[in-house]
Amino acid sequence: MIQLLIHAPTPASLDRARRNAANLKKADPQARVEIVANAGAVAAALAEPHPTDEHLVLCQNTLTATGAEAPAQVQTVPAAVLHIAQRQADGWAYMRA
Repeated sequence: MIQLLIHAPTPASLDRARRNAANLKKADPQARVEIVANAGAVAAALAEPHPTDEHLVLCQNTLTATGAEAPAQVQTVPAAVLHIAQRQADGWAYMRA
């Protein structure tokens, strides 16, 4: 089974990550995909909800630094860098959008 983590640190990369995630799920509905947003992508994700947000994971470090809060339906992780490293250690493929 494909397991892909797409890293989005900027608003432009978040747009690409959302398209990539949608295309992957269309091509392989069984694939597991996560979009991990940190830095500038967090504000963009909060400003523009998207159908792929079920796959979105926001960095709590960025949320805290910017004084933002994630909606209840959006998953957060303490640190994007740690989450990315853990997923890679678990065998997930990494792609930077």
